[in-house]
Amino acid sequence: MAELPSGLLEACVVVGASSDKLREIPQHTKSSELPLLDPEVLQVHAPPFVSIEANSNHIIGPAFSRVQRRRSFIKKKRRDRAAEVVSNGDSSSRREASPATEDISVPKDLDLIALPQLCFPDGLQLASEQKDDTYHFLVFTDLFGNRTHGVVVQYYRAVQSIQESVLQNGHRWNTPKCRLFAPFAVCIISKFPYYNALKDSLSCLLVQLRTARQADLEETIREFSAKLSLVPLPPPGQLHVSFSLRPLQVVLPSRDDQDSPVVDINLHLPLLCFTHTALLQVLSCLLQEQRIVFFSSDWARLTLVAESLLLYLQPLSWQQPYVPVLARGMLDFLMAPTAFLMGCHINHFEEIAAETEDLILVNVDDGFIQTSWSDAVDLPTLPLAAAECFISRAESLQLQYDLELCHLGTGTDVNTLRSQRRGWQQKLNSQIQNIALELVVNIFRGVQDFLNHEHRVFNSEEFLRTREPDDQLFYRKVLETHIFHSFLRDRLNRKRDSFSRMEQMTQSHAHRNRAMTESPRRPPMSELSKAGPDRKLSKRLGASLPNLDQPINESVTLNVNRLLSIRKISPDSGLKFLQKPLKVFRLPEFPPPLAYHYVQNYYSDMVSSLGKAISVTPPDESALLARYHYLRGLVNTVSNRRLDALEDFHSLYKTDAEIFPSQMVNSLIDSLPDVERVQADRRPEIKRLISRLKREQERERAIQGTGQEDATVKRFQLPKKYMHLEEFVKCVQESGIVKDQGTIHRLFDALTVGHQKQVGPDLFRVFYTIWKETEAEAQEVCLPASVLEHIDATECVFKLSSSVKTSRGVGKIAMTQRRLFLLTDGRPGYVEVAQYRDLEEVRVSSAPFLVLRIPSLKIRVHGRKETFEANLKTETELWNLMVKEMWAGRSIADRHKDPQYMQQALTNALLMDAVVGSLQSSKAIFAASKLAYFDRMSLEAQMMVPSTTSEALKHKINPSVEFAVPLAVDVLLYTPGQLWVSVGVGKVMVYDASSWSLIQTCQVGNARLNCMLGVDRDQVWMGSEDCVIYIISVVSMVCNRQLTEHRAEVTGLALDNEKYCHKVAYSCSAEGTVVAWEVSTLQVKRHFRLSCDRLLSVYSCGGVLWCCARDGIMEVWRNGTLKQHINLPEQQRVTYSSALLIPESEELWSVCIDSAEVYIWHVKNASRPINRVMLQDCTGCYCMIQVKNQVWVGAMGRSSTKGKIYILDTERYEVLKELHGHIDKVTALCSAEDRYVLSGAAKRDGKVAIWKVEDRGLDSSKC
Repeated sequence: MAELPSGLLEACVVVGASSDKLREIPQHTKSSELPLLDPEVLQVHAPPFVSIEANSNHIIGPAFSRVQRRRSFIKKKRRDRAAEVVSNGDSSSRREASPATEDISVPKDLDLIALPQLCFPDGLQLASEQKDDTYHFLVFTDLFGNRTHGVVVQYYRAVQSIQESVLQNGHRWNTPKCRLFAPFAVCIISKFPYYNALKDSLSCLLVQLRTARQADLEETIREFSAKLSLVPLPPPGQLHVSFSLRPLQVVLPSRDDQDSPVVDINLHLPLLCFTHTALLQVLSCLLQEQRIVFFSSDWARLTLVAESLLLYLQPLSWQQPYVPVLARGMLDFLMAPTAFLMGCHINHFEEIAAETEDLILVNVDDGFIQTSWSDAVDLPTLPLAAAECFISRAESLQLQYDLELCHLGTGTDVNTLRSQRRGWQQKLNSQIQNIALELVVNIFRGVQDFLNHEHRVFNSEEFLRTREPDDQLFYRKVLETHIFHSFLRDRLNRKRDSFSRMEQMTQSHAHRNRAMTESPRRPPMSELSKAGPDRKLSKRLGASLPNLDQPINESVTLNVNRLLSIRKISPDSGLKFLQKPLKVFRLPEFPPPLAYHYVQNYYSDMVSSLGKAISVTPPDESALLARYHYLRGLVNTVSNRRLDALEDFHSLYKTDAEIFPSQMVNSLIDSLPDVERVQADRRPEIKRLISRLKREQERERAIQGTGQEDATVKRFQLPKKYMHLEEFVKCVQESGIVKDQGTIHRLFDALTVGHQKQVGPDLFRVFYTIWKETEAEAQEVCLPASVLEHIDATECVFKLSSSVKTSRGVGKIAMTQRRLFLLTDGRPGYVEVAQYRDLEEVRVSSAPFLVLRIPSLKIRVHGRKETFEANLKTETELWNLMVKEMWAGRSIADRHKDPQYMQQALTNALLMDAVVGSLQSSKAIFAASKLAYFDRMSLEAQMMVPSTTSEALKHKINPSVEFAVPLAVDVLLYTPGQLWVSVGVGKVMVYDASSWSLIQTCQVGNARLNCMLGVDRDQVWMGSEDCVIYIISVVSMVCNRQLTEHRAEVTGLALDNEKYCHKVAYSCSAEGTVVAWEVSTLQVKRHFRLSCDRLLSVYSCGGVLWCCARDGIMEVWRNGTLKQHINLPEQQRVTYSSALLIPESEELWSVCIDSAEVYIWHVKNASRPINRVMLQDCTGCYCMIQVKNQVWVGAMGRSSTKGKIYILDTERYEVLKELHGHIDKVTALCSAEDRYVLSGAAKRDGKVAIWKVEDRGLDSSKC
């Protein structure tokens, strides 16, 4: 049977004093002497509520027999269930028959031993008068950290009458009879924290219990439990579920997304209980995993405040023991030596404070926090900047609901009033969540920069160096906690959660670019100057790409002006994610309970209602459609309609695959009987779903078998033994110094000059220390405003010389990524030495000093007569190497229009500095010269760029900068304002087409992408090797829809934009299948299969499809009928790689991977090519596009094994230009509005080149 996720109700438990104990109470007991009784479990109600025995003629669906791990609960059973009844003040009772027992099956992880104490944490106290009902909330945690939640209501019922006698004037008189009231508790246990909803449900139950006879109580509670067991939980997203329990309409709010928790409490309660400073103190203690105890006179308040505070820390998750309500018999739990979060009654405050040590005591009622050894809390506080930002936003929150009612009339309908309050609360909760999330992001911003994903290493020491000095103690404590370790594990797994989304949304545009550079990261001088000398910013930032960045307004700056401006807008201004309006699906009225056919009708009504909701929801609201399909799939599952359920879940791929319940669907498939499995094979969608899930299971098993899924997080440690090359590469990458393997190999050669090829631990420790010290020194540089005005805002000082005499005065030579300048001594001044691109000569010389000759560095600059000379003494040779490397890097970067070369040259120069400092020998300079890569390369022919190429080439992008080795560029796509680049296994990077700077990265599937297509303003389709077409939203950058109809890798996508018809897209797969899709509904209009050898692409024009395969090109009618097959004669057969239709000339152009010719055919007479164009020095072609009246062909050169681009004239059939911009074959081409052409190369190069298109005529007409 299929294993279903937990429903709303796990169990309903009734706790109280047994009737035997109540009868033992003496009749003449005074009300002040009523005993304290031990509570017991009286009733347990848990699914299934309909048994097979009760419905032997029916096959019971999983709804009524939900599979759980279960155990027995032996309950006393009375044959005569009539209890004691009190009527008109007279005590009368009916004797019960002899007891028997009833074996009740309950969930295995339900702790019935501790539950009575938790339901009555103060003990079970009888009363002589009726008392108000009270509610409180429980949280249970198992050994694996899984939490279960409980909502408890205590209510009083009259159980017997007692008489009190008094002595007056020597005579004993009996006072009038008074009732005795006993408390009973009803506890609903659920896997999900629906505190408000379950509290509302219990309120409705009490309405029935007050009027029910004693004999009917158990049946009433059982009927109530059965109703709750029929309630399906809403899927994550924008759809809530509501149901009616008269007199209230109860709403179950959905989670925001798959990884978010349910929020069904009032998150502003901690803001009402604590000052902002005290609240931040509590959050700091939680992050540092202290032993924390909450106190309150209200049991309910303990759990609600604790749960709210833990939600404030999301997505960080509390990993330690958590018991927000401790009964008085459980106070020994507070002696546990580990960190914990627990809650006690305020009456125990003095006792616990006196008898325990090292506890953080939080008085929720009075809003103060202290320790068990002191009235003050001597723990590190949260980072100041993050705390100030939180306080400023929190002060602007509107926490008083009464202010929202000022303009409203008095409501007369309770459900309308509740709905208004719920809407206000949801809005406030959202604001608080955004503010709290911003706090977490501001605390841990930049952690990602210190992770090495390949080796799963976190460089904690380097991270700490970038924090403010006053905050370092806080971070040192937090970095050792389980909560942070779990957070790190999610970052290493590249989890796309609320933290990563907000971090990206709130960081500056320039910082996103700096995060993608490989160069050693230093704060730009503009940021250091903002921080001032007393409080420098020390975030790990990097140099921006030269010649690209424009001045950009920072999106979030934690300064006073920004904080003040927040109050004028809204509490969470600038923090809101894109959210669609919420919908509420109302469940049908509950059926008469415990009858199989009634329940089946109830589920049928629900399926019908969901079907109607689906039919009236427009296709563009795919997220809402997904929630309806999910809910209907869940209902079909529990009502035993397995195949219908699988179809609903399959629909999630086209609507929102992120909420696809893989585990549940796999369980459902495994539970299919043979008959239904045969029926599933006859239904194509279900058959495809089963096949896909089987492939995914095999892939997961393969990953687990290879151990690729490693949950560990390692801290970087210096080596303790000698390292050979392979170990050295790993160690340097883990340290975060550099990732590029080629650079690390050269560093290894430098450190092992004159020795055997291994690096010792002492040498590496010295090298690493010098590298970090140089980095720290650069961050301490604080330039005055008079100097800053001469350099760019994004420049960083990477190296400062000692104070030396120069031809322009005495001072220190500063090296940035763009220039050398002299920082004069005394009153700091700026003297420009040179920008690297202006250098003419750099050489070592010597300057006379008395009878000595002092080594000096001479620098000559274009356009200047005088030579700059600096008496650098022992530093001369090193500065000579560094400046020449920077000069060569600048020259090659300008030549190739590739700023990454400059970044690599900078890395090489700084590595030279660290090598010389660590070796301290006569061979140090020779060793450092091993790193002068660009200085050597500048003289080689392969680094020379032909003038034709230089004129056309505008810029280069390196999508592989964050990887240790380059990755091939598989696909390029231009959409208005954006460039999409696919590399590796589904890694997609999106660049701003105005500055060619990175704005977004996303993971699309787990396989290589073959093609991309912009379908409309908000859809990009991507065809993958895993047979799936992924649909990504351009606006939200979320990839949550998939088309899974193909059975082989998807190789081509095309769009049919004919007028007067619905937009249609075509896709093709390698084995020859072509599918036509209606874009608006994502439904298959038709499909057919062609006989060919690997179908590569499809193109729609003039009512026909043009399909290119390796063995030929086919013209096909839209119904799949072959019109003509175009190919060369048998003896001239080639392997085609790309075909291009030019409609205005009715020509078909084709290229091949094993031929240097371009074949041109006339579409009306394709028996043989009408022309052939020979491409000189070419081994094969791989891609082709049309731009205006030109055809651009991506190819591979023969003599130099370089990538080439040939530009052909479509009218004269001749090669106009050859462009040499890549060192590997050109694999992808795309056009940006016919102004630029973008080319991508294979993995030896891995870069994207941007070429300017010459205006040679009018744009070609579109088909």
